[in-house]
Amino acid sequence: MKKFFLIKCLLAFFILITYGISLADVLLIKLDDAITPVSEEFFYTALNKAEKEHYQALIIELDTPGGLVESTRKMVKEILQSPVPVVVYVAPSGARAASAGTFLLLASHIAAMAPGTHTGAAHPLALMGKMDNKTLEKVSNDLVAWAKNLAELRGRNVKFARDAIVKSKSITEKEALKLRVIDFIAKDLKDLLNKATGKKVKTTQGEVVLNLKNAQVKEFKENFKIKLLKTLTNPNMIYFLLLLGMAGLYFELSHPGGIFPGVVGAISLILSLVGLSVIPIDYAGLALILLSGILFFLETQITSHGLLAIGGILCLFLGSVMLFKTLPSGIGISPVFMYSVVTFFAILFGSITYLAIKTLKKPPVSGKEGLIGKIGKALEDFEKEGAIFVEGEIWKAQTEKPVKKGEKVLILSKEGLTLRVRPL
Repeated sequence: MKKFFLIKCLLAFFILITYGISLADVLLIKLDDAITPVSEEFFYTALNKAEKEHYQALIIELDTPGGLVESTRKMVKEILQSPVPVVVYVAPSGARAASAGTFLLLASHIAAMAPGTHTGAAHPLALMGKMDNKTLEKVSNDLVAWAKNLAELRGRNVKFARDAIVKSKSITEKEALKLRVIDFIAKDLKDLLNKATGKKVKTTQGEVVLNLKNAQVKEFKENFKIKLLKTLTNPNMIYFLLLLGMAGLYFELSHPGGIFPGVVGAISLILSLVGLSVIPIDYAGLALILLSGILFFLETQITSHGLLAIGGILCLFLGSVMLFKTLPSGIGISPVFMYSVVTFFAILFGSITYLAIKTLKKPPVSGKEGLIGKIGKALEDFEKEGAIFVEGEIWKAQTEKPVKKGEKVLILSKEGLTLRVRPL
């Protein structure tokens, strides 16, 4: 009797352990921004974790306006080679899987969408920025072939895959289900797991039947490194750090010994290089921005009457417009932010130039030239030489016309310690 009881306890123990493990066998990540190299690294880390720790599936909760085609290609390649089933779930309501997100949806083992979501619009311009017509045609053909291959591989609608690129077609979740672009519509994660249960998917390890009905979902969140990289690769942050770095070095060079502006400027420039090394940029735009900094500095060293400052403002504006012009839609500098920064620098250096020109036009107030044109008062009568009082001091004066005591005189020139004057 005791032996039978012990066996039952052991069986219950193993059932609990097995049940506990099965409850924690689905990994979830949320991609709710543009697809960039940072998104790619985050996805790869999660997929690697799911594979090593034997999760039944990796769920990508997706909400993206698009992203970089190169990062999308690498993510799709990882999905196709993954031994762990990857579920792409466009959620929550109001989310979208546009442009790059469409390719991720087509490549996934299980594709699902929440009510009130949409997908599509994977035109090359949205993925790769501005291009000439010939390049656009080549890229379009390449993307069409890629999308069609993904659709055929997963048994999805090939015509939509083509139309999403050629015609920038977008569809709702109901249309996607009707056109066999997705496997089902799920109102939430629980519904997603229930509907995915029983689905057969092909992975690199063969055919797998999903059993996720009672699975527990564990969310894999961004670590500090990913969050930092995500911040530093934001085009607005890159632009801000670049200009902050230039401003810091400008003030350090124009006012040596400040130290703090120089340190802040150097750190900001180095941090901006992190983003510039990851996000594709137009180097002509970067060169124009750096040139604007040089011109602003030279304005404080050379009397150009504002020409260098005007050139700096023009270079800054053109460089700002060109810097990220090759990026796809959904990634770039906010126009409001860019125009605000350019306007601020225009006002700042315009004011500096105005004050410099105004100062140059003022008559000297010290030195040899400082007394010329000033009014003095004769301390005695004299016909050729005498004493006058000017600017709080007594000076020896010479005149060609007689001067009476108390009479005001105009200072014409200065020779050594003697002033040449005439009666006012």
